[in-house]
Amino acid sequence: MKKLYVLGTLAACFCAAALAETDRAAPSVREHDKSVFIDKLMKQMTLEEKIGQLNLVSVGPDYTKDAIMADIRAGKVGAMFNTVTRPDIRQMQVQAVEHSRLKIPLLYAYDVVHGHRTIFPINLGMASSWDLDAIALSGRISAEEASADGLNLTFSPTVDVTRDPRWGRVSETFGEDSYLTSRIAGTLIKAYQGDDLASAHSIMASFKHFALYGATEGGRDYNTVDMSPQRMFQDYLAPYKAAVEAGSGSVMVSLNAINGIPSTANRWLLKDLLRDQWGFKGLIISDHGAINELIRHGVAEDGREAAKLAIKAGVDLNMHDDLYGTQLPALLKSGEVSQQEIDDACRYVLSAKYDLGLFKDPYAFLGKPNDPPFDTNAESRLHREAAREVGRKSQVLLKNKGNLLPLEKNGTIAVIGPLAKSQRDVMGNWSAAGMTQQAVSLYQGLANAVGDKATLVYAKGANITDDASILAYLNSYDPAVEVDHRSTEDMIEEAVEVASKADVIVAAVGESQGMAHEASSRAHIDIPNNQRRLIRALKDTGKPLVLVLMNGRPLDLSWESQQADALLETWFSGTEGGNAIADVLFGDYNPSGKLPMTFPRSVGQIPIYYNHLNTGRPFNPKDPGKYTSRYFDEANGPLYPFGYGLSYTTFDLSDITLSSGTLHRNGRLKASVTLKNTGQRAGETVVQLYLRDVTASISRPIKELKNFRKVMLQPGEEEIIDFDISEEDLKFYNADLKYAAEPGAFKVYIGLDSEEVKEQQFRLL
Repeated sequence: MKKLYVLGTLAACFCAAALAETDRAAPSVREHDKSVFIDKLMKQMTLEEKIGQLNLVSVGPDYTKDAIMADIRAGKVGAMFNTVTRPDIRQMQVQAVEHSRLKIPLLYAYDVVHGHRTIFPINLGMASSWDLDAIALSGRISAEEASADGLNLTFSPTVDVTRDPRWGRVSETFGEDSYLTSRIAGTLIKAYQGDDLASAHSIMASFKHFALYGATEGGRDYNTVDMSPQRMFQDYLAPYKAAVEAGSGSVMVSLNAINGIPSTANRWLLKDLLRDQWGFKGLIISDHGAINELIRHGVAEDGREAAKLAIKAGVDLNMHDDLYGTQLPALLKSGEVSQQEIDDACRYVLSAKYDLGLFKDPYAFLGKPNDPPFDTNAESRLHREAAREVGRKSQVLLKNKGNLLPLEKNGTIAVIGPLAKSQRDVMGNWSAAGMTQQAVSLYQGLANAVGDKATLVYAKGANITDDASILAYLNSYDPAVEVDHRSTEDMIEEAVEVASKADVIVAAVGESQGMAHEASSRAHIDIPNNQRRLIRALKDTGKPLVLVLMNGRPLDLSWESQQADALLETWFSGTEGGNAIADVLFGDYNPSGKLPMTFPRSVGQIPIYYNHLNTGRPFNPKDPGKYTSRYFDEANGPLYPFGYGLSYTTFDLSDITLSSGTLHRNGRLKASVTLKNTGQRAGETVVQLYLRDVTASISRPIKELKNFRKVMLQPGEEEIIDFDISEEDLKFYNADLKYAAEPGAFKVYIGLDSEEVKEQQFRLL
């Protein structure tokens, strides 16, 4: 049998990382009662029943509903996913609590990623709001709607930091920054779980994907990660730790390997770091089929060895395959796996069910057997007002030449583009149990806004792409992309004819939701060529051109930014997307979003991110020089930087005032600026605080986000914005992985994005 050594000689260095452990207070009465309850239950369980609790299954063609119900009655199933209606969940729960020997209830999980019945903007869009209250609102509503369907756990939030927009799952993340992602992670977990997981309208969070999934090589989904320990701890692990500290009840393990060791078999990752150093007491869940995939990773010879590696690494709940069920009994008998390892995993599953109140009431929210039929997709269940509010907060105005926006609600407006009338795409990927027919398209939103005050004319203009192989790929799982079989030339000709009758053109372009999804990594992150041909033809009409972007990743928009008079990034904005976009286009809402991820000028710049290290020969745009870190065939720097976003008003930021030029350890220093609305409209903006360690024992980033505030001001109004800076804000992991702040000079930057900033300096003593 093989032995897996985590990162070879670096293992000792990793395990020595001095991470602050979770405070271990005396067990509460409830924890004592839970422990006694589970101890008593486990003494009654057979080995097969314990292993059955480790089985997370889904109905499918290879595992029929009848077969699952029989296995539930036999005690071979512990949890289910992808069953999302009350009748189905009740039927399965009945098998467990009325017909199995020990009547242990099932746990029901689902991908409630950015909404359940009501769909909110994709996560990258919600991160663009920089509004933690709005994000919390989306989480609370998601939990309310999901729990009302009988669900107990969501595979969310995705807290992977990513710097590669080619990766298909960028849309599920909150962007490139560790600090912003950490803040959002804690906010969403508390919103999902509430104060008590057993209370009404709470669901258990399962943060993912542990770990480093956003750093896969080449941005290819499921690919490997090779990373130094310093970068791992410095840039990528913090959001997962924040999720633990927020009290997440569970975690999903990532599919990638880390320095050659698949996460599913990585004992250092799941036990040494997550359990022992961070004090995580929740449930550890594999990703779909991940244990069986250890064979293809090349670390397990067969299913027997794969099951052994996973259980010994600390994976409790096995999603999809049945390797625990088929292999653990023999592994226990041979002594390769201990009874304690199986018992520990079972205890974590039972503990999650206890925390969720399932032993007390396994039918919570499921109603009575003879209740009138429940309308699962009832319009009354939707939270449209909240979805619209979060949707408009998530949009980022990238360009507004000549103040073209906001538009007037008069004249004739041409609405063009393959995404203009799409209800499916406006919701985005992982749109859970959302119903396409309940989503508001861009065209419908504009029509709702103008009523009879203006005339809308429409043409599709282009398909999402004219590449037949890409269309086949996008429709291989389900027919998600509607194809107009006219030629590209005919569609563009019609669009130009329609546009020529209008006063202004609003063109909805970008990606279909399936182009920014799991298994949808892209080598080219530009808008497909046939849509570009449409944009060029629309530009040639001479009419003012507004490009409304729908996409799930930063795109290469260098060409589009030159063509468009106005450029509005709307991502995939959810059930109320069309109304939310119309609110922004017509000025009923002043855009306030800021980018959570850098937009490159071309794919060749990737990875490009704001908080990079300096070099011995840094590029200076004012004095480029030949022998500096640069591209000679491309303008250096991003097209749109992290934290960037325009408004329909203007803001002025004063110079920074520091309360002191020095900071003592355990003390605080205040950095202050005055923000003034110098325009004609009320508006919000995000004031961002960045810090830089000028000289340290290892090279440090040119700046790092450490705080932010979203501020609303009336025209002419000003407000003093104060940020407290403490020693904690200055800490980093040094060459020995010790987390500490070093004395010396620090720069303070405050700005409305990561590039245009005011600067001051202080010293840590």
